[in-house]
Amino acid sequence: MSELIQPIRGMNDILPDATPRWQQLESVTRAVLTAYGYREMRVPIVEKTELFARSIGEVTDIVEKEMYSFEDRNGEHLTLRPEATAGMVRAGLSNGLLHNQVQRLWCLGPMFRHERPQKGRYRQFHQVDVEAYGLAGPDIDAELNIMLARLWKALGVEALELQINTLGTPASRKEYRKLLLEYFRRHLDALDADSRRRLETNPLRILDSKVPETRAVVEGAPNLLEHLDAESAAHFAGFKKFLDDAGIRYRVNPRLVRGLDYYTRTVFEWVTTRLGAQDAVCSGGRYDGLVEHLGGKPTPAIGFAMGMERLVALMEDVQVPLPDSSPHAYLVRVGAEAERAGFKLAEQLRSALPGLRLLTDCSGGDFGKQLKRADKSGARVALVLGDNEARNQQVGFKPLRNTTEQVNISWEQAAARLAAWLE
Repeated sequence: MSELIQPIRGMNDILPDATPRWQQLESVTRAVLTAYGYREMRVPIVEKTELFARSIGEVTDIVEKEMYSFEDRNGEHLTLRPEATAGMVRAGLSNGLLHNQVQRLWCLGPMFRHERPQKGRYRQFHQVDVEAYGLAGPDIDAELNIMLARLWKALGVEALELQINTLGTPASRKEYRKLLLEYFRRHLDALDADSRRRLETNPLRILDSKVPETRAVVEGAPNLLEHLDAESAAHFAGFKKFLDDAGIRYRVNPRLVRGLDYYTRTVFEWVTTRLGAQDAVCSGGRYDGLVEHLGGKPTPAIGFAMGMERLVALMEDVQVPLPDSSPHAYLVRVGAEAERAGFKLAEQLRSALPGLRLLTDCSGGDFGKQLKRADKSGARVALVLGDNEARNQQVGFKPLRNTTEQVNISWEQAAARLAAWLE
């Protein structure tokens, strides 16, 4: 007997018992995004490696250590997408959607990073990615978070904290970077190995370190908010004012940075204390230079990504009720004539009652066995079809969740009787 092939570490199956929660998350998210004018776009999972090296930054952990990259048969260097923004921008540029246009777009799907799997962090993970292009003011920064607050309410996971910060412009950040380098070099011995490695390439990432000893050093580092250019300070003030006016609570976190090089000005995270170390369920910010960096015209842009695994885990943790997905009715067929006629009856009922969840027994067996399966399915009603009923175009109507007696009704009456019972 051949040895079973095991799944790849960090790439998980989502089994039928789990998918209703995912479907709930997807349907609610789709409805909220549509209500705010966002349109879905579907982009490839595989892109040229150069796209991510240019957008994310060659000295980031993602590009250096985490990407699933390979050379295809034509000698092209390709990568499974580690995030969605670069692909969304590439698609917008490839299809002429961005120049002198306002676009509100979103996509959903798997991302891939080769990192150490742990709770809330996997090698294949799923994100909802939302992007707005062509809008430069702080009002769109605020609207995205107002929309997210509405989404959390619709999902039943309102116990999330919004943290915000601004990274300023690349020019002001360059000056701030000099101050950081000077400060961290004076405390080099107190930094962890990862932070020392980042020091010369991406010192802002040290501000986001989770290592306790390094965090103690970070507490004394220069504050970026005290070194902003005037325009970025005004933009951040406007962002906060819009949030205040909308009644959105937030906390300014001056140590909040993004791990990707393309972010400018506004950055934000929605975090929870209910998921352990992986506390961020949604992260985003503004990246006004990315479109130009990837070959387009200068275009303001802002967006966010939501981690679906983390949101599903949070919905489970707070016990968000699931919509009932069990069958409305279960069709029992006993006898050769009933087996043939049952499909005709089932299709008549599905046509008459759109949305009807009707499960037809295809496992066979006597009436008792099929009725047990009907009860186990969670259906509210069993429709019982024997050979006599099939010949007379009748069907037994047997409620399963109370003691009401079974009655025989005609096929013509079945749809109306079923609709009334399920109201």
